[in-house]
Amino acid sequence: MADSIEHRAAVIAECRASADSSGAALLVGYAAVFRSQTTIAGAWVEEVAPTAFDKTLADIAEGRADVVLVIDHDPQQLLARTRSGTLKLSKDSHGLKVEATLPDTQLGRDIAELVRRGDAYGMSFSFLPRKDGETWQGNRRTLRDVELFDVSVVRTAPAYSATEVSVRAKQEADRRRLEYEFMALA
Repeated sequence: MADSIEHRAAVIAECRASADSSGAALLVGYAAVFRSQTTIAGAWVEEVAPTAFDKTLADIAEGRADVVLVIDHDPQQLLARTRSGTLKLSKDSHGLKVEATLPDTQLGRDIAELVRRGDAYGMSFSFLPRKDGETWQGNRRTLRDVELFDVSVVRTAPAYSATEVSVRAKQEADRRRLEYEFMALA
């Protein structure tokens, strides 16, 4: 088990942006993509298993955990959090999905613009492996169960290359969510 909190970053593969009249923006993407391999510090190959975030997601649902969305893992650059409902984390077959309502602050507007332009092009997550939460086979590490501390927008060279993020108007995101839910009921 690692002795200190680890950070993993992922390159954003796609970025689209739009804004509604109120300027409310929604950041959506994947902080981790399952079964995507990357080389860490030139020393080992790592991938995230689909089970890696299950306990953290359960803890969030039960009110036992609070994960934040920040910039470059800096807690002074807070954008959203699960406890307040401004950050929603979920998993699907692709990875750990992030959906956050960005604040109407200078920081929120700045990061929305950087993502729209493609200047901020990565996401990341901070974690510690839980007991027996990682397996090693030679120089290959699989993260199977981790305690998640933050998800982060990264403005510099990230480690993982298979992820997506975009910024769009909250109104558009709500409409798409309702369309999806309607189609699922049909």
